[in-house]
Amino acid sequence: MKTEYQSIAAFITKDGSLIRELMHPATHKNAKQSLAQAVIPVGTRTQLHRHVRSEELYHITSGQGRMTLADEIFTMSVGDTLCIPPGIAHCIENIGDKDLVILCCCAPAYSHDDTELLEE
Repeated sequence: MKTEYQSIAAFITKDGSLIRELMHPATHKNAKQSLAQAVIPVGTRTQLHRHVRSEELYHITSGQGRMTLADEIFTMSVGDTLCIPPGIAHCIENIGDKDLVILCCCAPAYSHDDTELLEE
């Protein structure tokens, strides 16, 4: 299965990021994981949340962010990759001067139902 970036519509996820599902079982019939591109505009952040079942990988492709992962806070830059285990609270803030762009891989695949917001 091959997808083409320009044919994939973006949408807002439960945590507030602008997402393009580059590959997802519900649409593309792959089996066990999803791959998405998230864009967090300058001066914004995602809502603090966790995923009950999914392990998530973040890989920064553009920009700079301040990551909150449970009780840790640290900077992420282009080329950095992070594993977020299921059940761990997290959010990321764009602290740079251009869009923060992240490749996000979830296994099992991303689902709104698996996302628990921890703030309003």
